[in-house]
Amino acid sequence: MASAVGLQTHIWNNNAKSVMLLVGYPLLLILMLFAFFAFLGGVTGQPYDGTQISRMNSGLNGVRLYWHWAVGLATAWFLIAWMFHQSMINRSTGARPATRAEYPDLYNSLENLCISRGLTMPQLYIIDNPALNAYASGLSEKSYAITVTTGLMRSLNREEIEAVLGHELTHIMNRDVRLLVIGVIFAGMISFFAEMAFRGMVHGAGRSRGRNAGGVMLVAVIVLAVGYLFSLVIRMAISRRREYLADAGAVELTRNPDAMVSALRRISGNSKIEGAPAEIQQMFIENPPAFAGLFSTHPPIESRIDALVRYAGAQDLPLSAPEAELPPQVQHQQKGPWGALRRRGPWGG
Repeated sequence: MASAVGLQTHIWNNNAKSVMLLVGYPLLLILMLFAFFAFLGGVTGQPYDGTQISRMNSGLNGVRLYWHWAVGLATAWFLIAWMFHQSMINRSTGARPATRAEYPDLYNSLENLCISRGLTMPQLYIIDNPALNAYASGLSEKSYAITVTTGLMRSLNREEIEAVLGHELTHIMNRDVRLLVIGVIFAGMISFFAEMAFRGMVHGAGRSRGRNAGGVMLVAVIVLAVGYLFSLVIRMAISRRREYLADAGAVELTRNPDAMVSALRRISGNSKIEGAPAEIQQMFIENPPAFAGLFSTHPPIESRIDALVRYAGAQDLPLSAPEAELPPQVQHQQKGPWGALRRRGPWGG
């Protein structure tokens, strides 16, 4: 009962955070607008519109005259991203649709998991990449999708892949994916406008005049930097706890905690998809930490495995030898029809 209450609280928190992001990012954009016009008034000796008013009031006047443009642009950005986010994500990762005819076992496994919980089956996509990774995306029931790499399918057995699918399906059920996508949309917007504002500042710095220009410029740069870092902090605060809950959800769906542990073991150290944008990488089942874990979006694999061992009764057993190293008769006995498909078709070629 306690776990159910805790999970429902997590879902409510995700829904509340989604609303906060929808409200907070336009406000953050207005703050950056203020910083930009304050800077512009400081470095030019007069405000943006050419009138002789206090430089320090330049930022407030800029917000007063252009706040509706900032909010309108943020709204338009979000609406476009809402309608086309999946195609944008697919383009950035190279994902393509996976059909039942091409990947029957993968498709059927996801379908069976959805049937067991009475869920509408999300769309299924494939990335032709040797990395071992997967992610869920989407903002509504009609747009939810799960994407896996071909490297994951070649390296994991049936039970392990089902655990990964269960993990991603749990992100959808817990509303993690909606919160992540909204965060990605607005973080991209803030990053874009921060870059545009800094370019404007660099251009204007060469024409700096007046004794107070340097101070106003410094304040404006600090505000812009804080705005940009704040967008990063919001992305990270979308919470590493979600991965522990998704791992637990996969165990609940598959009734196989050992498969989730062995899947994480195989993924660990092999998950890097080169060229994938940082905003998209935070959606992956594993995102290798950067800067010594300072900006890590995921808890360490070891911590996730330890939680499964302690609370789900999983066993952290040594991984079996790769299929290529096993005799053919043992491959067949251990893998069954899933392994046979891997050897002759879309799982491994």
